[in-house]
Amino acid sequence: MEFQLDMSMMFAMHDALRRQLVQIARFTRRPDDNPAKLLQASLGWELFKKFLIVHHTTEDDVLWPDLRGAVTGNGARLSLADELEAEHAVIEPLLAAIDAAAADRDYGHERFGGIVDELTVKLSAHLRHEETDGLPLIDVSLTPQQWQRFAQIHADRIGPDAPTYMPWLLADASQQTLDDVLGKFPPHLLAAYREQWGPRYAALDVWNAAG
Repeated sequence: MEFQLDMSMMFAMHDALRRQLVQIARFTRRPDDNPAKLLQASLGWELFKKFLIVHHTTEDDVLWPDLRGAVTGNGARLSLADELEAEHAVIEPLLAAIDAAAADRDYGHERFGGIVDELTVKLSAHLRHEETDGLPLIDVSLTPQQWQRFAQIHADRIGPDAPTYMPWLLADASQQTLDDVLGKFPPHLLAAYREQWGPRYAALDVWNAAG
């Protein structure tokens, strides 16, 4: 589908989250007594939680209110905005449940795999729903200024984590995604990404416990 608004960062974020879910699921296949504890100790898990929560809370605080305002009077479109926000509400408790399983030395490993599976199913379904129904509605409902405001607040909330966030977002991304995202960088940021941020991130053992 062709969009009027620039959705490249949204799709890049969704694809990054999907790749991270694959990494997280690897822990459920480990033979260790407590794979949840190993996941909790990995930098990858902390980055996944941090950036997912920033993404969802910015949508909840900025994107969905703007969308509701734009579709006032259309019951079906309002219901869709409500559905997308409600799907967020089930994700964060699953993150907390995984951390709780990691903290339970005796029995946490027994429920860990089921929680990870539930997180994968529910977050993946939400991403599909947003791409299939939410983004097309956003595209025809919001102004470029509203969309840019969401993007700017999202970037502001990432703030000083940007040198980690951008390589995280683009790690193992397709060439098309790399071209779409990096093509918008001003020269000084592109140089920082290629010469500093990317190499620094690549040197991190982000998913060390999954090796």
